[in-house]
Amino acid sequence: MSSSESPLIHTKGHNYGSPQSTSGTSQDDGAIDRRPNVPSFVANNAGMLYIISSEFFFASMNLSVKMLNSLEPPVHAFEIIVVRMAITLTCCVIYMIVTGVPNPIIGPKGVRTLLVIRGISGFLGICGLYLSLQYLSVADATVLTFLAPLTTAVAGCVLLKEGYSVTQAVAGVCSLLGVVLIARPPFLFNSILAAIPDGYHSPETTPAQRLVAVGASMIGVVGATGAYTSIRVIGKRAHPMHVMTFFSLWCTIIASLGMVVFNIPVVYPRSWRWSLLLLMIGVFGFVAQTLLTLGLQRETVSRGTTGMYIQILFAVVLERLIFGVVPSLLSVLGAAIIMSSALCVVLTRREPTSDSTADSTA
Repeated sequence: MSSSESPLIHTKGHNYGSPQSTSGTSQDDGAIDRRPNVPSFVANNAGMLYIISSEFFFASMNLSVKMLNSLEPPVHAFEIIVVRMAITLTCCVIYMIVTGVPNPIIGPKGVRTLLVIRGISGFLGICGLYLSLQYLSVADATVLTFLAPLTTAVAGCVLLKEGYSVTQAVAGVCSLLGVVLIARPPFLFNSILAAIPDGYHSPETTPAQRLVAVGASMIGVVGATGAYTSIRVIGKRAHPMHVMTFFSLWCTIIASLGMVVFNIPVVYPRSWRWSLLLLMIGVFGFVAQTLLTLGLQRETVSRGTTGMYIQILFAVVLERLIFGVVPSLLSVLGAAIIMSSALCVVLTRREPTSDSTADSTA
């Protein structure tokens, strides 16, 4: 999309461009590839393998958050965000200083306001996810985040004057149905809930709590939409590490202020398991974001986004192994609808323009 189509899109200034996609192409187009099959496959699909690896770490991070919430006393989402994002912020700044990326702290001129918007909206996205994990299974909370690409398409149409097809509109409506099946509000599903047991919910989790969790997840989707849209406007005018730095910086600031304003007590480590889980959340989060950025630098957006949906598979398997959770039939049906709708949009949309960015983590 050229800058003439929307006043928000700019192409001037330093271009932190990504390498050309290596997917499906050999480094020497005219030569016979004599490398073994496995190395050749890895080289040709490096971007997708990075993305798939990142989704494993994202799923592991979410599972760690869920496990931390199960300990006594439970750790508030704000404290988890502070610890995770402080680790990410430190790693990002060190990387940019060592590699010589300009303006590692304040970011490049012309996009600093957009980077702040990305950071604040990203906080809403991650906060909504972590709060929803208190009462939702990891699989349910993960699949609800797949609404973000659909809402981002609407935001792109309204704010950036990008196209919005009938397919996207139908997919959005279908996704809302999927959300309802996962949330299962009592006024619609009271009789069904009494007849169909849910393999996840404990007796302490009420339908009202589940509805609140889905509401928090929807706030997270709104935040992710703002983050993705601001990233689209920033384009290649900022290094991917700039985007991650502002994301982690503002998450740390807002979560810390939130703990002070709402008088949320700091939960100090009381066991090696508590400390290990908190460290795992920080490390897994940074590794996942780094791998995702590396993958999207080497893949087209449509192929890369498709690979991101494997996170739901990792979430289901890990949750089954750790918690013994079996998703309910309605949750599986809702997840299938949301994932199918999102895949439909991804696989049928137009090719991204050259100024789209490489970072898409909320």
